[in-house]
Amino acid sequence: MLLAAIGAAGPVHALDGQVIDARTRQPIADAVVLAGGELRRSDELGRFDFGPDLRAETLQARAVGYACHLGGVPAAMPAVVALQPLRPKALYLSPYGVASPLLRDAALKLIDQTELNALVIDIKGDRGLVPYRSAALEAAGLAQGRPLVADMPALLAGLRERGLYLIARIVTFKDDPLAALHPEWAVRDAQGRVWKDREGLSWIDPFRREAWERNLALAEEAARLGFDEIQFDYLRFPDAVGLVFSEADTEARRVAAINGFLDAAGRRLARHNVFVAADVFGYVTWNRDDTHIGQQLEALMPHLDYLSPMLYPSGFSFGIPGTRNPVAAPDDIVKRSLEKALARTGLPGLRFRPWLQAFRDYAFDRRAFGEQEIRAQIDAAEAVGTDGWMLWNAANRYGMDGLDAEPAAAPASAASR
Repeated sequence: MLLAAIGAAGPVHALDGQVIDARTRQPIADAVVLAGGELRRSDELGRFDFGPDLRAETLQARAVGYACHLGGVPAAMPAVVALQPLRPKALYLSPYGVASPLLRDAALKLIDQTELNALVIDIKGDRGLVPYRSAALEAAGLAQGRPLVADMPALLAGLRERGLYLIARIVTFKDDPLAALHPEWAVRDAQGRVWKDREGLSWIDPFRREAWERNLALAEEAARLGFDEIQFDYLRFPDAVGLVFSEADTEARRVAAINGFLDAAGRRLARHNVFVAADVFGYVTWNRDDTHIGQQLEALMPHLDYLSPMLYPSGFSFGIPGTRNPVAAPDDIVKRSLEKALARTGLPGLRFRPWLQAFRDYAFDRRAFGEQEIRAQIDAAEAVGTDGWMLWNAANRYGMDGLDAEPAAAPASAASR
């Protein structure tokens, strides 16, 4: 993605041009180009044309598999917008992780020493915590204590200066604070009580469109803060039985609700020119139905730039065909799950960026995931051609295990001329 000024002297007319790969100089088809509040997609030759009547001072463009950089474009037309390829290789930081100098600095040191080049940062965590003073929370009427991060714009500016790709994770329908404020929006049990999950947390009913605003506003706020990508997690119905929702609990309605939220998010975020992603259960790549949570693979993909299946071997409690002990074959879990997703959707690997396990097994033999297990997952993901990968450790504690000790080169500024 690239945000480029098109001439400081004044509006440009008859805006047209071409989007190309900065390294190969080949055209990029289906890039999104925004100008003057209008959107175009580049054709098979990378070309776009807004016509003679558009008034615009800035041009924005993005394409799957490319980085976000700032760069100037001369007023002369046509514009050639060159985007830098990038495969994000990320670590996850929780609200406390990004706020902790100890955990954050350790993650940044590891990034400096290895192939890592990206961070996933909780903008809204599993317990509904937002780590900075948020206008979106204020508008929703939610109480805010002392922020964990005093100056989030400054923190993100420093991370961008390091050339990092930044992903904002937003836990969506698992939202205990919002359910407490608006119990009429909460998921209920069979007795009509507000339902709580195994962690004692309440969820928002995804059918309640009036409850979507907080997450949509947070996503837009994250885009304004300067994130490259908005990633929705817990974008699903609870995986429990006997629950009561505001609409009939059918597969068609569940899928429509999840996709409807993504449509709303896409419209809300389009002007900010950020990528939209979602996390899904690993078994979603295998199951033909919606896994009873509203996540149906083929239905999801038209609404997203990237899909991030959580391919933690420990999460595959039933194994997969031919692999009954997932933690003993982490490469098999990752590779075959991704191959299944590609075959079902007909999409390239670049549309997928998996979550990989960087924590001790909890479901089988309690083995530590170290050098061999982590590298096996990474190699499997890269063999399928994914748009990078992300390592998950809830404690935000990572080591060199499994990582290539060759620092990734920061993408050069995108050239436009």
